[in-house]
Amino acid sequence: MDRSSAGISGQYPRSDNGYNQPSGHAPYSRRGRCRHATVRQRDSHPRSTPGCNKFHHSSGTRPSQYLMHRSVNSAQDFNALIKPEIMAGLVSKSHRFGHRYDGRDHSLYASSVKKYTLAAKRPLNRVEQSQLMRLLQNFAATRSWNWRSLTTTFHSLTSAGVFTPHKPMDERVKHTQAALLSTLLDAIRFKCSKKADARDIDAQGIANLLWAMTKLVDNGQEQTPEFNKATVALLPHVDAQKAHFNPQEVANLVWAMAKLLDNWQERTAELKEAVAALLPLVQAQKNQLNAQGIANLMWAVAKLVDNGLEWTPGLNEAVAALLPLVKAQKDQFILQHITNLLWAMAKLVDNGQKPTPGLNEAVAALLPLVKAQKDQFILQHITNLLWAMAKLVDNGQKPTPELKRALAALLSHVNAQKAHFKPQGIANLLWAMAKLVDNGQEPTPELKEAVAALLPHVNAQKDHFKPQDIANLLWAMAKLVD
Repeated sequence: MDRSSAGISGQYPRSDNGYNQPSGHAPYSRRGRCRHATVRQRDSHPRSTPGCNKFHHSSGTRPSQYLMHRSVNSAQDFNALIKPEIMAGLVSKSHRFGHRYDGRDHSLYASSVKKYTLAAKRPLNRVEQSQLMRLLQNFAATRSWNWRSLTTTFHSLTSAGVFTPHKPMDERVKHTQAALLSTLLDAIRFKCSKKADARDIDAQGIANLLWAMTKLVDNGQEQTPEFNKATVALLPHVDAQKAHFNPQEVANLVWAMAKLLDNWQERTAELKEAVAALLPLVQAQKNQLNAQGIANLMWAVAKLVDNGLEWTPGLNEAVAALLPLVKAQKDQFILQHITNLLWAMAKLVDNGQKPTPGLNEAVAALLPLVKAQKDQFILQHITNLLWAMAKLVDNGQKPTPELKRALAALLSHVNAQKAHFKPQGIANLLWAMAKLVDNGQEPTPELKEAVAALLPHVNAQKDHFKPQDIANLLWAMAKLVD
């Protein structure tokens, strides 16, 4: 199978509520995506914390303050965000207090932008992003900003889609994005490099930053040397703050490590140490995990293994802790969770995980849910679930009645949605069906119809197949004919 075919596309933690929570649609508009666990909520107004914000001075109404106290849900409210006097006030305050300015008002403004997108239930569109960028040309972080202002600003702007690359991308917008990112990354790296008694780094900020940085890369942000240095500077703090992460933050962080690795981040010593620090927390906090957290962690562990992470005792123990929770919380999983979990278990088995009683019981608990939620299937669900079932069967899963019913439910959707599958999806589906037949699956009417529905699309899309797709298709056709 092609390396990318096994993955669940669009895996992002997201939130529907307030401040500092992973907001996961790179797009709110894309449907059927996994709703990942979110970082715990913090109130929108920075608290007075010992050691933080002590140089903050303020007079009069903050430029974005009124936006934080009202519903932001209309074009009028977006226009309020891009008033020139708002940025003039921020720039003036930054210049007036110089190295004593802690960035609080800038972070409040960034939170206002995020609040607007949360109310709109979508990130900034291309026009809004372009309008906002005219204002953000003078929005720059400095090394004097405190940790909370940095993490709030970075996370809020990322969640709102300020850094999302739209196509076509205006050069002015691209330049402003790069300049703003550069100042934020420099300030983060500087803060991480300071002596322990001179910084105010906390666990929640680390979790939010690593989520945001991962989201940027997953959306196509180039992993520049500057970006990589900031990531490397952050990772040691995962180990240093491990005692303070809550279950949602652990799930988000393991997800972030897996996603960074999946996007070609090198398996550095820092990344390995961060993962090693987090895995024992999975077992320790297992009873506090909700359905999203379980699904996120299983997907992330499978991705880490699939990208070359060794089967350490910590990894084995984390998997052993999660599997019983799948059965215990089966009624809480939405279809995306079910898809991610079955894909993860198939991928773990494919990478050396033994089909233990715990794994078999988890699979058995999920299969009836596939049939029960069949009316909610989208293309990605169908492709990933069929791949997962084929892999599980290929690695010894018995063709139980539940598995057969789940397969029948999936196959009936292939014909219905045949016109929407992309080349890789077609190759993966035919490979999966051939693999099932190769392992004793009867050529049922549903299977024959699914194959017949897909074959014309092989010819129609022949110019778009990658070499791995072609290899899979040739093998699949040979097996199906055989």
